[in-house]
Amino acid sequence: MDYKQAGVDLAEGYRAVEKYRELAAGTLGGFKEAVLNGIGGFAGMFSLGGLIAGPEPLEDPVLVSGTDGVGTKLDLAFRMKKYDTVGIDCVAMCVNDILCHGARPLFFLDYLACGKLDAGIAAALVKGVAAGCREAGCVLLG
Repeated sequence: MDYKQAGVDLAEGYRAVEKYRELAAGTLGGFKEAVLNGIGGFAGMFSLGGLIAGPEPLEDPVLVSGTDGVGTKLDLAFRMKKYDTVGIDCVAMCVNDILCHGARPLFFLDYLACGKLDAGIAAALVKGVAAGCREAGCVLLG
């Protein structure tokens, strides 16, 4: 059995990533130099060098990470066929969890799971994630 027979459409996956690329690039803001790789890999890399160096270097830098989901809001998004706002909610929930620890949101890693990938719907979901990242001032790493 190959990927295609198992229901995984690699070509559609690559097509989806191409649609995400520009959305993620629009979240870089002042962090362009800190992002060490592009979207589409298995992990994102973010350098702390620029954040630590400066007139007041950080003494003991700590990265705070959080993961959350949108729960039943996703069901509503699919019922309404409106996919571009649920990503904003997802970012907001994750950012809120980070902010309550006194940390600054730097980057966001998205995860999209589906039974059958539709690049258009996936891109609409990521469009919302990118909008949420811009609002929060963080980078969408992938």
